[in-house]
Amino acid sequence: MIVFYGYPDDRPLERAIDAAADLGLDYLVIDQRHAAHSDMCLEVRDGDVRGRLVVSGSSIRIDEIEAVYARPLTTPMHGDQRERERARAFDDVFIEWLDVADCLVVSRPAAMHSNASKPFQAQEIAACGFSVPDTLVSTDPERVREFWARHGSVVFKSISGIRSIVRPLDEQRAAGLDRVRDLPTQFQELVEGVDVRVHVVGQQVFATEISSSVVDYRYAHRDGATAVLTPVELPQDVAARCVELSARLDLPFAGIDLRRRPDGDHVCFEVNPMPGYSYFEAEAGQPISTALVEFLAGKAA
Repeated sequence: MIVFYGYPDDRPLERAIDAAADLGLDYLVIDQRHAAHSDMCLEVRDGDVRGRLVVSGSSIRIDEIEAVYARPLTTPMHGDQRERERARAFDDVFIEWLDVADCLVVSRPAAMHSNASKPFQAQEIAACGFSVPDTLVSTDPERVREFWARHGSVVFKSISGIRSIVRPLDEQRAAGLDRVRDLPTQFQELVEGVDVRVHVVGQQVFATEISSSVVDYRYAHRDGATAVLTPVELPQDVAARCVELSARLDLPFAGIDLRRRPDGDHVCFEVNPMPGYSYFEAEAGQPISTALVEFLAGKAA
């Protein structure tokens, strides 16, 4: 049995559930919005974790679960205090269990923490043979100005796992550089080239080229621009490095952000441990949800 955990109307989770239904697989959906009405009892004995999961009146042993696809979002805060506490307690137990579960988990919370530090992740990326942009993480405005002067074109973003919009550093934004004294910020040389988003599912690789006139194509519409997505084939060595990087980070499913430079080198920016792949599936026709569910079911190509 496959367990899906999160908000069922969250598009990546919804597409995976639909794919499981289309394939006729046995699955269970745990709606995080109704976590207060679910129960999980665990027992640790002689290093073994045993227990039961009760969802919507159905009770299953955890050893019946063969795989989990988890996209935990914010614990709902509706209902009275008792209901909120029950929901939070279930979330805590279930997510902690994911780290020790004796089944395939996409992906384990402990592994997903690598995204909480972009500098750490950059070291892992470089260890797999990818080029990485020259980077400065700083709270010193003068260091930032020196870095900007050296590279000419620079972008900046958050160093944590919290999503931020990648923006170019220009004269207008540089006027507020003193604010970095209170918030360490990551600055990188601007890498010219074409964006390529890679989704790794086990040993499979799905690459999508993005054509856009803005620095951060994810928010092209906010700048009055567009993004055109097209499936592409990666060079064999680049695809192999993507699989190696995902495995190194213990992420069986990952979204990897590359940029192909004019000289053909692929520069890697970061790895998303909980990729919102539905955008790439819808826009480029990439069969990611089917590949993901087949992987969960042990039927990967």
